[in-house]
Amino acid sequence: MTAPVFLLDTDRLAPVGGLIRLDGAEGRHAVAVKRLTVGEELVLTDGAGAGVRGTVAALEGKDALDVRVTAVLTEPEPPLRITVVQALPKGDRGELAVELMTEVGVDEIVPWSASRCITQWKGERGAKSLAKWRATAREAGKQSRRLRFPVVQDLMTTRQVAGLLASATLPAVLHEEGASPLAAADLPQAGSVVLVVGPEGGVSPDELGAFATAGAGAYLLGPSVLRTSTAGVAAGALLLGRSGRWG
Repeated sequence: MTAPVFLLDTDRLAPVGGLIRLDGAEGRHAVAVKRLTVGEELVLTDGAGAGVRGTVAALEGKDALDVRVTAVLTEPEPPLRITVVQALPKGDRGELAVELMTEVGVDEIVPWSASRCITQWKGERGAKSLAKWRATAREAGKQSRRLRFPVVQDLMTTRQVAGLLASATLPAVLHEEGASPLAAADLPQAGSVVLVVGPEGGVSPDELGAFATAGAGAYLLGPSVLRTSTAGVAAGALLLGRSGRWG
C-alpha cells in the first residue's frame, strides 16, 4: 500500500534527516483516524509540488506526531496543463466532479456560471460552495497521492471564460454536435488545454458563439451524452492519456 499523504505548509518541510512535527487537523487525522504508529511511512506535501517522505519517529498525544525525513520529493509543473471549465451542476454533483477530476490528474478547475445552469452561486451561498469545491480538491489530492493539487479558481462569467480560452494553446468546448472527436484533436506537447464542459441544459448558442470567437473549437467526446459531472472526468482522462502523463 502506498504511504498516506498529509498537507503541510512549505516552510515546515525539512531536508533528509530532519524532524517535522505534524499537528493540528492533519496530525489528528494521522493519529486518531489513520492510526499511524512509530516506524510507519507517510508523505507530507504543500500541495504545490514539494514534499517529503518520512517515517513516524514519535507520537505526541492524540493529535501530533514527529516525522523523520527520509527523502525529498518534487512533482514539477507538467509541460501541458489541463484546465477544465466546469459549468455549475445541481446539488452535490459539483463536488463529485471536482473529486473525480482531481483523482485523474486535472491541473486546474474553473467553476462557470453558464446561462443554462440551474444552480447559481451568489453571496454567502456562492462563497460556501466555492470553499466546498476547494476542500474537495484538497482531500481528493491527498487521497490520490498527488504532490501538486489542482487549483480551483474563482467563479467565472462567460466573458471571463472566453478570455481564458483565447489564451490557451488548445481551446475546446465539449458539444454533442461537435464536428471533430476530442480523441483526434491536435494535442500540443506543451502549453495549456482549456476545455469547457457545459451544464445539463447544454451550452447556449450565444455562449458557443463567444467561445468560437475566442478560438475554441467544438469537440465530440463520444457516442453517448454524459452528465456534466462526469464529462470533464472522461475528457480529462482522455487528454492526460494522450499527453503521455499516464504513460
